[in-house]
Amino acid sequence: MSARMNPVERMANTRHEFGEHGGVNMSIEASSTFTVIDPETMPEIFAGQKGPNAGCYLYGRHFNPTVYNLSRQLAAMEGSDFAYCAASGMAAISAVVMQQCNAGDHIVCSDTVYGGTYALLKEFLPLKCGISTSFVDIGDIDAVQRAINERTRLIYTESCSNPTLRVADVPALADLAKSRAIPLAVDNTFTPLILNPIDLGADIVVHSLTKFIGGGSDMIGGVVCGSSDFIQSLMDLHTGPLMILGPTMDPVSAFQLSLRLPHLPVRMAEHGRRALEIARRLQGLGLKVSYPGLESHTDHTLLARLRCPDYGWGGLLTLDVGSEAMANALMRTLQNEQQFGYVAVSLGYFDTLMSCSGSSTSSEMTDDDKRKAGISPGLLRMSVGITGSLEQRWTQLESALIANGLCVAAA
Repeated sequence: MSARMNPVERMANTRHEFGEHGGVNMSIEASSTFTVIDPETMPEIFAGQKGPNAGCYLYGRHFNPTVYNLSRQLAAMEGSDFAYCAASGMAAISAVVMQQCNAGDHIVCSDTVYGGTYALLKEFLPLKCGISTSFVDIGDIDAVQRAINERTRLIYTESCSNPTLRVADVPALADLAKSRAIPLAVDNTFTPLILNPIDLGADIVVHSLTKFIGGGSDMIGGVVCGSSDFIQSLMDLHTGPLMILGPTMDPVSAFQLSLRLPHLPVRMAEHGRRALEIARRLQGLGLKVSYPGLESHTDHTLLARLRCPDYGWGGLLTLDVGSEAMANALMRTLQNEQQFGYVAVSLGYFDTLMSCSGSSTSSEMTDDDKRKAGISPGLLRMSVGITGSLEQRWTQLESALIANGLCVAAA
C-alpha cells in the first residue's frame, strides 16, 4: 500500500506521548496559563519567536500541551504538516473561512453542505463580514471554474456531501485550485481514514470531531489540518481567529478524544461493513437507497479510485421514502417499536442515528436550494451503528418497513 493510503501507520508513529509520571497515556494539562523560567522568554512568545515546538506555552487559549498533542495525532492521520483543535466543527470551519477571507472577498462552495456551514456562508458572513459565496455543483469542474472571480479566496467542499453522499473529485478540484492560486478546503467529517484529502491535493482539511472520530456522541470538537504557516496564522496573537475569537478545546476533551483514535480504524471498517450490507438489502427490496459502496451510486467509481479500501465506503446511507410524513412514521417505528436506533441529529455514534435531513440538519437551506441539491422531503439519513448484530438490526429495519407499507413480507 502506498504512503498516501496509510494514515494509521502515520498515527501510530505519532502517538508516543508519555504521561507526566511515565503513564502510557498522555497527561492532562489543566493549566490556563504557563510559567516561563526566564522573563525574557515571554516577549519572545508574544512575538511569535517561540512556541510549542520549542516547549514554550503562554496561555490556554493560544496553545495547550494536551490539545497540541491531539492535534499532532490528527495531523498525522490527515498527512498535514500541522493541525490544531477547536471547540467544535463549526468553530474550525469558521476559523478557516475568516482567516482566508476578508471583507469583500468571495468563496466558491459546494451546493450541498451541512446546514450550519450553509447558514454561515449564505447568511452570516455576508451580513457580518461582507464575504459572499457562490454555491455550485462541486462535481461540475467547469461550473466551479466559472464561479471563480478576482475576489475568490477559497474553494470549499465536503469530501462526501451531507446528506446526499456525493463524492468530491478532490484531485480535480485541487488541480483547478492550484492553477488559480486559491486554497482548497475539504470537510472530511463523513470519511475519516477512508479519504485523505491532503494526500489527494487539498490544502486544508477540517473535521467535526464530534462525529466518527469521537464515536460516542458525548463531546463536541473540531480540528483544522494544514500547513504549519496556515495553522500558525490561525493562532496569531493579533489576527488569528482561533486565538482572538477563543473557540478553545478543553484539554479534558482533547485527552478523551486521543483515546478514541487508536480504535477509529476498527470502528470505521465496521460502520462501513454494516452500511454496505444494509444498503444492498434495501436495494434488493427495490427501495430508493443511496450509498457510495453500491455500484449503482453515481460516484462509486470515483470513490473506488480515491479511497483507502481498508476502511470501507462510509457509515452513512440515505433512504428516500417519498415524503416527510412517511420518513417520520418509519423513524417512529424504528425507534419506539423496534429499538433499531435513535431519531436524532449527528452521526458517527456507535448506535444508529436517523433524521429527515430536509427538516433537520439541512433545514437552514431554502426549498429551492434543497431541490437543486437533491434533498427531497422524504430523504432519511441513516448513520449506521455497530451495536447488536447485523442480522438483528436488519430484522428490525425490515419489520419497520413492512409495518409502514414500504415493502411486503417474504412469502
